[in-house]
Amino acid sequence: MGRQGRQHLRLGWALLGLAAGTVLWMRGAGVAAGWVWSAAALPVALHVAAGLWRSLRGGRPGVDVIALAAVLAAVATGEAATAAVIAVMVAGGEALEAWAGARAGSALADLLARTPRRAQRLEGERLEDIPVAAIRPGDLLLVRPGDTVPADGLLADGAATLDLRALTGESLPVALARGAAVQSGAVNAGPAFRLRASHDAAGSTYAAIIRLTEAATASRAPLTRLADRWAVAFVLLTALVAGGAWLATGDPLRALAVLVVATPCPLILAAPVALMAGIGRAARRGIIVKDAGALEQLAGVRTVVFDKTGTLTPGRPALATVDAEPALGRAGALRLAASLAQGSAHPVSTALRDAALEQGMALAPPEAVRETPGGGLRGVVEGRTVLLGGEAYLRDAGLAPAPGFGSDAALAGLGGLVAWLGVDGQVAAAFVLSDTPRPEAARAVRQLRALGLRRLVLLSGDRQAAALAVGRALRLDAVLAEQSPANKIEALRAEAAAAPTAMVGDGVNDAPALAAAQVGIAMGAAGTAAAAEAAGIVLLVDRVDRVAEAIAIARRSRGIALRAIGLGMGASVAAMLPAAAGLLPPLQGALLQEGVDVLAILFALTALRPGRAERRPAALPALAGLAERMAEHAALRSLAEMIRATAERMRAEQAEPATLAALLRQLQEQLLPHQQTEERMLYPAAAQRLGSEAMTALVRMHAEIEILTGRIATALRLAEEGVPWPALIPSLRRTLFALEALLQLHLVAEEDVLAGLEDDGEASARPGPAALPVPAVAR
Repeated sequence: MGRQGRQHLRLGWALLGLAAGTVLWMRGAGVAAGWVWSAAALPVALHVAAGLWRSLRGGRPGVDVIALAAVLAAVATGEAATAAVIAVMVAGGEALEAWAGARAGSALADLLARTPRRAQRLEGERLEDIPVAAIRPGDLLLVRPGDTVPADGLLADGAATLDLRALTGESLPVALARGAAVQSGAVNAGPAFRLRASHDAAGSTYAAIIRLTEAATASRAPLTRLADRWAVAFVLLTALVAGGAWLATGDPLRALAVLVVATPCPLILAAPVALMAGIGRAARRGIIVKDAGALEQLAGVRTVVFDKTGTLTPGRPALATVDAEPALGRAGALRLAASLAQGSAHPVSTALRDAALEQGMALAPPEAVRETPGGGLRGVVEGRTVLLGGEAYLRDAGLAPAPGFGSDAALAGLGGLVAWLGVDGQVAAAFVLSDTPRPEAARAVRQLRALGLRRLVLLSGDRQAAALAVGRALRLDAVLAEQSPANKIEALRAEAAAAPTAMVGDGVNDAPALAAAQVGIAMGAAGTAAAAEAAGIVLLVDRVDRVAEAIAIARRSRGIALRAIGLGMGASVAAMLPAAAGLLPPLQGALLQEGVDVLAILFALTALRPGRAERRPAALPALAGLAERMAEHAALRSLAEMIRATAERMRAEQAEPATLAALLRQLQEQLLPHQQTEERMLYPAAAQRLGSEAMTALVRMHAEIEILTGRIATALRLAEEGVPWPALIPSLRRTLFALEALLQLHLVAEEDVLAGLEDDGEASARPGPAALPVPAVAR
């Protein structure tokens, strides 16, 4: 019989004995009732004595001595009914703890229960059923509908739909395309698909999660050890009060009453239940806590130190700006560079391809592509000789930028990387790529500030300029750049000397710092196994704002644990004085203490519910169109580029009224309807969740954009009425530059404000408005 079965057997025996003795007593068989009550209590007392002995042998305080003394004293003094009630209280407390632990650890149990045992491997046309331990990197696996992905790998089919709820807490399925990375532990929520395994099952994400989960369930937090020390003092206080009452009055029943009300079940049970509930709550949000001690330490953190690449930033460069020869234009330069970049897997090439595809460009196939590792690319695109690489690579090929060319790119590139484009023997363009903060990074910083974090620090091995750009954008308190792994550890020790500190990182070079930190938090979704193993807490979802959520859960769980202990201990201490004064007989005291136990455990379980600091705004209704409006931002950024290109051509007096009229049509047909739809549908719904103040600045920006657009329309009307075009150019140029800057700022601000909101998932079930067409960038 298992442990849980024995617990139920003891509780059933005590309840049966209490009920049978009560029936006998009501029929006048008091002596027989006493024997039955004693028989119900003594097996439980024997069990408590055995547990007490094991605790003392293990070096832990024997806090159950009060319960044992209460049962034996009740039997010895003829209060057998009281002994039976205490037995039910002790056995019921154990059963209640087991039930509460199961409730608290249900998310962890779900992870364990969903561990895949078998997998389907494709061998040519043959499907082979194999144990997951037999999976090897390179195997082609078939994941059927409803199956749990058994190993990490890459999607080998065109598309797949995965349910990540158990891993990340996200309620909506995620659609992936061919070549996408697939985590083990996800559930196939769509048709069957093929997966090319990149790890064996033991080395995959889900296996690491299981190891972390098992460690969490077996841990004891410092708070529970602190409760043990409190219990020693409580036992001494109980002995003093009980002994004093007996000596002062000569009545042993008063001492028994004190022992009964002092039985420390809340002290023993409440703290571990609350902390386990916190661990379970965190697991439901994609936050795996290795042990209860890490959760308690996280609750006390006052400083958070972040790595940059892969933590505060995605770790992938993105195109920030383009400086191109007017004859080629930004769009032409990007199309040529992206076409050549199809022949390389370098991150810069990937960023250029992604930028071109986002703007709807049709790329030409490159020919005769040659890549120089660490240098650049050379090839032919549509009959033109194209070079793409660093400045040194182009200079080695005999190409040098003209004086002043690329100055805008060089200035913008202070915090990023500049890639140069050569076309037919001339330097034609400069591309600035930067690793900008994650979309949710600013929100994460605001949440941490709201939680009262005193200091937020960026600790990176990256260049000073790149790290400073991120630190300034997020308004961090300090930026420590160009740090080696050894220097990171020293910096962490310096921060920890001032305040409890947590370190957040993802890479191999972060592992030593994560291990050295008081609390290490690893970005486990896209981070390395080394970082996840070194950290005490692992974020399964690749979102840095879960750091603030983890701290909020830890603080709430620790606070509830302390309050539950205080509730139980306070009630026991408060009941001791009436018991010692003879105002609370032993039987009534036992019933009162049973109620206190139940209340303390149930209160500890409230750690399963989200606290005020964790609550997220309710999902937006599908009709608000959040996803559709955000999807339109890529086209609007292209429109901003068109505005800037038109302004620059106007500066060179190359832009005619027809060019401006085409731009005005784009603004009137794309930008203004987008804004009107937002104000009519999206902003009112968002204001209900975020407050109207959050949307006021966005609406004000809309108004300014409409004013600037109106100025362009007025200038065109004046030109039609005969006002000389050169006289209008200076004002128009200022208007266009202002409009481009305001539009770019508005898109960033809107994404930041709305970052914490989600659609309710119904939008995918009905057709939404079509995405904005991508404008042709002025050449």
